[in-house]
Order: sequence, then C-alpha cells, then structure tokens
Amino acid sequence: MTWAVVIAGGLILCLAAARLLGRQHSVRTIRGLTRGFLALNVLLALLGGGLVLLWILAPDKVLAAPLLQATSSTSSNTALAAALSTGLAAIGAGIAVGLVGAAAVGAIAEKPEIFGRVLIFVGLGEGIAIYGLIISFIVLTGAF
Repeated sequence: MTWAVVIAGGLILCLAAARLLGRQHSVRTIRGLTRGFLALNVLLALLGGGLVLLWILAPDKVLAAPLLQATSSTSSNTALAAALSTGLAAIGAGIAVGLVGAAAVGAIAEKPEIFGRVLIFVGLGEGIAIYGLIISFIVLTGAF
C-alpha cells in the first residue's frame, strides 16, 4: 500500500509539472509546487521513520517470517539492519528528490527544453531508495 501511495503522489506531481511546462506561471505557483514536492518528501520520510520505529519496538514473534525462520543464525539484529537500510535509504532519497525536484521545477520554468536532463537527476536521487531495498533483501536472505 505504501508503494501505491508513493506512485500515485509521484504521478500527481508529474502531471502538475507537465501542466506548468505549457504555460508561463508566476513565481507564486512555482513556489507552491515546490512546497508540494517538499511536503510529500517529508511525509514519506516520517512514514519511513515510523516503520523503522515499528520494527525496533515490535516483539520477535511479530517479526518472525518464514524466510527468517528458515535460517538458524538469524537474530533480531538482522531484521533491524534490514529495516534501517531501507528506512535510511528512503529518507536520503526523499531529501535528494526534494532538493533536486525543487531545483528542477525552477529550471524547467525558465528553460522547458531541459526537462529530459533534469529528469535524469531526479531518477538518480530515487535510485538511492532502491539500493537500500536491495541491501535489505541481501541482509534478510543471508547472501552476504
């Protein structure tokens, strides 16, 4: 469900940015869109932090999954390491996309032809969260 919210929020923000490309808008409109980007990233960071806190405070019986039960050397620290790698990577990606997205909206408002270049930088910021997720899968499966 969390990924559905992220995808829907990203889609809405992309549609809003696409509408801005077609016309000249005031600085107030661009600032509002930038605040929207930052607010979404803060919300995602808080959600990720809440999930990490939930991992930390949950008892071991709740954290037990078939994958974790299959290995005998798995401890609760493994689940904590996986949660931290995903949560901190998501927070870092949220900060990166927030800053790059804010600068991207301003740059696109001035020169709409640089949309493709700016999109690459936003994608690089999002890649940080994917790397953290991959690391958590590696930690949970014990493939290190």
